[in-house]
Amino acid sequence: MVMVSGGGGNAWAKEMTIRRRIARIFNKTQDHFPTLKDYNDYLEEVEDMTFNLIEGIDVEAIEAKIARYEEENAEQIFLSRAKRAEDLAAALKESRMNPVKTEADNTAAGSSQGISGGTGTQGQYAPAAVQPWPTGMAPHPIGSRSDPLQGDDEETRRLRAERAARVGGWTTELSKRRAMEEAFSSIFI
Repeated sequence: MVMVSGGGGNAWAKEMTIRRRIARIFNKTQDHFPTLKDYNDYLEEVEDMTFNLIEGIDVEAIEAKIARYEEENAEQIFLSRAKRAEDLAAALKESRMNPVKTEADNTAAGSSQGISGGTGTQGQYAPAAVQPWPTGMAPHPIGSRSDPLQGDDEETRRLRAERAARVGGWTTELSKRRAMEEAFSSIFI
């Protein structure tokens, strides 16, 4: 059983400790099950046990169930841990074989965002392929010559503001409805 020292303790740390422990024990993959439904049922059962441990619900029964599962599936647990260790070792070896490009190499290769082309590098985004702009045209900033809403008259400013609000997910109806709700919620009976 996992206990966090101190009165209230850190709830997040307690949850992470329990989740790591359960993940080390219940480490079956979809390949271990004949159907997707069986795998999903397994995952749901594991999550229910995890939640109950975190919340302190029926802890003794769950700990007994975990101990039984560990005894019955000791070989499978060991093999899964060994496979994971081998995969991590292979990834580490590959990352050492393919060193990360430096920023100067990335810009020289045409990467304007400094995205590394190496695979398996932690903390970096490596797209599968660089896609061209969907329309075949480069993006242009608002207010360029191809922008139909140029000018400083009142109507153009209003249309520009509406367009900017719609891009952000806002509509005039939404703002009117919110204003009405706020007005009526402040009326005391």
